[in-house]
Amino acid sequence: MKKVISLVMVMALVMCLMAGCGSTNETADPTEAPAEAEAEAEVETASEGGSFYIGGIGPITGDNAIYGMAVMNGAQIAVDEINAAGGINGYTVEYKFEDDVADGETAVNAYNNLMDWGMQVLVGPTTTGSAISVSAKVYEERVFALTPSASSPDVTAGKDNMFQLCFTDPNQGSGSAVYMGANMPEAKVAVIYRNDDAYSQGIRDTFVAEAANQNLEVVYEGTFTEDTATDFSVQLTAAQAAGADLVFLPIYYQPASVILAQANAMGYAPTFFGVDGMDGILTLEGFDTSLAEGVMVLTPFSATAEDELTQNFVAEYSARYGETPNQFAADGYDCVYALKQAMENAGCTPDMSAEEICNAMVEQFTSMSFSGLTGTDMTWSAAGEVSKMPVAVMVKDGVYVTAEA
Repeated sequence: MKKVISLVMVMALVMCLMAGCGSTNETADPTEAPAEAEAEAEVETASEGGSFYIGGIGPITGDNAIYGMAVMNGAQIAVDEINAAGGINGYTVEYKFEDDVADGETAVNAYNNLMDWGMQVLVGPTTTGSAISVSAKVYEERVFALTPSASSPDVTAGKDNMFQLCFTDPNQGSGSAVYMGANMPEAKVAVIYRNDDAYSQGIRDTFVAEAANQNLEVVYEGTFTEDTATDFSVQLTAAQAAGADLVFLPIYYQPASVILAQANAMGYAPTFFGVDGMDGILTLEGFDTSLAEGVMVLTPFSATAEDELTQNFVAEYSARYGETPNQFAADGYDCVYALKQAMENAGCTPDMSAEEICNAMVEQFTSMSFSGLTGTDMTWSAAGEVSKMPVAVMVKDGVYVTAEA
């Protein structure tokens, strides 16, 4: 009898244990639950209001990666500094950057990913095409966006919540002409631009118009397209024959590097003058930087400036990433700090919706003044355009230095 009772008790215990195990297996899927729990926790964190969620979009792979990487890295330094100093209104900042390979459709997908993550404010997109594509989304969904470097007026046109930290294309063109008129009035100017690119065409148009006002002599204009950006012998020969001693290049650094190499090979040595798209040529893989000696660029940022803010930023950026920051890195840094100032002025808290923060940002940006790495006493118009003064820099011994007037 004792053996029978013992056997019954053992069987009952085993049945209980099996029931308990069965219950556990029904409520936890070892392949799906961790991912689902992580996603739920992430959404919950964003909605609880413990941190501000700032997103970024730009190319960190592909031909234009130098721009997006610089923006991403510069903004990251700003976020880290702000969090170390107590955050924004006492709240930390979460920062996430999405790659768009400088493609409009990919940029929209990146924006949607960031919104799923909980983004409340956007730094970006970095390039003009992507920014134009995303601007319609931020306008429709009322998310405030501050692009560090998308310079076309089309980026902000008709969108009251899309702002620019960079000079617009028209300002770059007219600003370059004004600088030349003041400092190189006797120059004979040639212009080489890409006629199938809104960025290059827009800067060229305003440059030529202002050059006439400055009494600059434009002796030659040559064009190219994306498909013909490998041989500039015709344009350079014509510029040289016209007597041009100053060549204006409202283009990106990749074709500019080809122009510099071909001009050197043919013994043509004018002064080359570029705009913000030229920034990046000194870190272009495989490019002989000695070919850029003497190149001038109109820019809002010089890494050799002696003010404390610039020197601290350059030192930190160089220590982290092993290179000297360009203006795109400085633009990314300034974007985050400009947002911080506006959010603090407005008393924003993380539990506010993206639309509530957007409305507050629009009001602040159209009324405040901001000073940073890329300018002092910056202000913004209701159209989202920034007002600040550029400086001319020149490549000397492989680095940019402030150009002498």
